[in-house]
Amino acid sequence: MYVCGITPYDTTHLGHAFTYTVFDVLYRFLTYQNYEVNYTQNVTDIDDDILKKAKEVGKDWKELGQFWTDKYVHDMQSLNNIQPTHYVKATETMPTIIAIITKLVTDGFAYEKNGNVYFAIQKDPEYGKLSKYTRDEMIKLAKVRGADPDDPNKQDPLDFILWQKRSPKGEVLSEVEGTNEPFWESPWGKGRPGWHIECSAMVYKYLDKKIDIHGGGGDLIYPHHESEIAQSEQFTGQKPFAQFWMHIGMVGYRGEKMSKSLGNLVMVSDLLKQYSPNTIRYLLLSHHYREPWEYYDKDITSAEKAMKAIESNLEQPSHSQEDQKGSEELKRFTKALADDLDTPKALEIINETLEKGNTENAKKMLEVLGFILN
Repeated sequence: MYVCGITPYDTTHLGHAFTYTVFDVLYRFLTYQNYEVNYTQNVTDIDDDILKKAKEVGKDWKELGQFWTDKYVHDMQSLNNIQPTHYVKATETMPTIIAIITKLVTDGFAYEKNGNVYFAIQKDPEYGKLSKYTRDEMIKLAKVRGADPDDPNKQDPLDFILWQKRSPKGEVLSEVEGTNEPFWESPWGKGRPGWHIECSAMVYKYLDKKIDIHGGGGDLIYPHHESEIAQSEQFTGQKPFAQFWMHIGMVGYRGEKMSKSLGNLVMVSDLLKQYSPNTIRYLLLSHHYREPWEYYDKDITSAEKAMKAIESNLEQPSHSQEDQKGSEELKRFTKALADDLDTPKALEIINETLEKGNTENAKKMLEVLGFILN
């Protein structure tokens, strides 16, 4: 299982928490079902946004990225999310990135122009099979998601960058002395990788040519995941790149998608000052992972009330005769999670189980969902 991770320059808001808590539950549930799960999550630690932010705040890009990565990891630990099997940085995968791009160029799926290397989408007739967007829709989305369809070096506006050359001026991106745009040596000159190729390289290095589950936020379907499929399948010759795609619904706040660019963020660290990790987890899992939702203060107040009721009931001795693992409640709970990870239904079953006085089985279910039990 591979999940697209953070770009570390301003974390961790509730949208991040929703995404990675969902995949934490999936990891726990698959393990509960006796699967051995190799879970890789990445950090996009070299990116235009990081470099812009570093310049803005006058910090070295590595220092900035490490600060926000550490904060994210701390927030995830606070929410009781398990550390992935592999938690890797894009910059640690550079030889693999360059090797993949080299093969794509050699095989005719990519081309170099003025020091940049692009994937030629016309060479892949299946490009667009994940998102199913029209060409016009993809061009519109490319403009707002950093893909620059107006780049004059492209043969096709939808071609995407695999390697971008270093700024000819060696632009200073920070006020810290000696901190210039980072670069790596490559067959095409000094530069750095595009966003999409980083994830393909990390999947290939830490998992395999094909994987079972690939996940991330719903806003990554195009161009990120669409482009990942194209370059990975042409590089390996293996299809499908991922057997199952799981895309998480966007979390809104004050009428807009919660995002760093809009600044309408509800930070996990701020919520933790007032609410328990279990309360935040209950709030997140009360929404189905695919459905977009909006955060309201009243919802976390309701989640706190529900969580306190659960914790109070857990203190009562179990007086049900159905404490064995094969009980009806556990079967229903397992069926709910097996049905497209229906966590709202799973929470409902936990509450029903507690009403019947079966605290032991309720504890088992809560553990599968990652709640902290004393």
